[in-house]
Amino acid sequence: MDTQVLIIGAGPTGLTLALDLARRGVPFRIVDASPAPFAGSRGKGLQPRSMEVFHDLGVIEQVLAAGRLDLTMRAYNGREVVREWDVHEGRHPTAERPYARTMLIAQFRVEQILRAALPQPVEHGMPLTSFTQDDSGVTAVVGPETVRARYLVGCDGGKSFVRKELGVSFVGETHEDMRMLVGDLRISGLDREHWHQWGGRADRWLALCPLPGTDLFQFQATGDGEPSLELYREIIRERTGRDDVVVHDATWMSLYRMNVRMVDRFRAGRVFLAGDAAHVHSPAGAQGMNTGIQDAYNLGWKLAMETLLDTYESERKPVAEWLLGMTTALMTSGNAFEKRDDETLQLSLSYRTEDGPGLRAGDRMPDGVTEQGRIFDLLRGPDFVTLDFPDSFPDGPVLVRPDGYVAAIGRSAIDAYFGANPVTQLHHRRVAARTAA
Repeated sequence: MDTQVLIIGAGPTGLTLALDLARRGVPFRIVDASPAPFAGSRGKGLQPRSMEVFHDLGVIEQVLAAGRLDLTMRAYNGREVVREWDVHEGRHPTAERPYARTMLIAQFRVEQILRAALPQPVEHGMPLTSFTQDDSGVTAVVGPETVRARYLVGCDGGKSFVRKELGVSFVGETHEDMRMLVGDLRISGLDREHWHQWGGRADRWLALCPLPGTDLFQFQATGDGEPSLELYREIIRERTGRDDVVVHDATWMSLYRMNVRMVDRFRAGRVFLAGDAAHVHSPAGAQGMNTGIQDAYNLGWKLAMETLLDTYESERKPVAEWLLGMTTALMTSGNAFEKRDDETLQLSLSYRTEDGPGLRAGDRMPDGVTEQGRIFDLLRGPDFVTLDFPDSFPDGPVLVRPDGYVAAIGRSAIDAYFGANPVTQLHHRRVAARTAA
C-alpha cells in the first residue's frame, strides 16, 4: 500500500479528516483538483459543536483568534435602521457548554488553520480521474500517479467525482426559483460592527456581512445572472438606495442554486463519502461546513481502528436527513436569521439508541470541571477515555468515544461494549478521581 487513507478534496471536511488521522499516526494523502486553496467564504458560520471538535484537535485557540462571536444583525429601509437584534441573545458560555454561540469566521480562514496544523502539505493540482477497488484496497489515478490505498474518502463537494464514479444516487431536488448571488467584496461606507440587511421582499433581499480578520464583506443577494462587479454594484445601489456604499473589488464571486439532496448510502466497500459529497442543502442556519467537519470527526477514529466502519453511515445518515429538513424549513419560513436553538447549534445532536432522561449512550459528552481538570482537556486525544468520578457520575464510570460521544455508562455496560468491540480496548485510557493519601 502507498498509504492507508486517500482523501479526495481539501475543504473543511477533508482537512478535518486529515488532521484527525495525523494525530492517530495513520498514513494518509490529501489531494485536491484545484491548483490552489479555495479563497472564498462559501461558509462563514462555525457552530459550537464544531468548536468542540477543534478543541479536541488542538486548533481552537487559532480559530477563536480568527473569528467573532458577537456581531449584531441590523435591518434597514434605505438609510433608516428599522431593527437590530442578536440571534444568540441570552446565550452565554457555561461549564458544560463552553462555546455558546455561532462564530463568524470565513471558510478560507478555517481551512488555513487546519492546513497549518497538518504534518504534511495538501497536494493541489491533483485531480482524481479514476479508481477501482477490491477486497484489500483501492487503486486510484490521481494527477499523473497511480496510488494504492486501503481506503478512499470522497470529500470533493457537491459535484463529487467520487460519488458519481461510485454510481451512488444523489436523491432530492433542485429549487430553480431559489438562486442567490454571493461573493467576498471590499466595500467602504459601512461599519464592521453589524451584519447589514435590506429588502422587505424576498426578491429584494441583500445582506452584507463583515468577515472577521479581513477587510472583506460577504455579499449575499437573491437574484440571478452572471456574477460581476457591475451586477453586484447595481444590486447594492438599487436595494440600499444609497450611493455611499462603494464596492472596490472582489476576491470571489459565485451564483448559488439551491439543491436539497443526499446520498442513499455513505459507503460503498472501501470508499466513503463525507460533507457536501454526501449532502447539500439550503445555507440557512450555517450548517453545511459544520456537518462536513463532523462527518469527518465521526469517520476518522473508525478508519484508524478499522472497526465499526458500518456505523459511520448508520450514525451520520440520520443527521443528514435531519439537516436537509431543518435547513429547508428555515429557508422557506423566512426566519433564517432569527434566534438559534440547541439543534441549529448542533449541541443536541445525538447517536442515542435508547430514550430516557439524563446522559445516555450516544449523547454528546458535556464539558465540566472535575478534581482532575476540565473534562474536554481530559478527553483530548485519539483514545476512548473512561471517566471514573463517582461524585460527578453517580451512575458509574462513563466511557467516552474518541469523537466525544458517550459509548457506555456503568461498569457492566462498559465491559459489554469492549466485549462487543475488543479492538477498541487497545485505544483506551482511564482517568479516575484522586484518592486520599
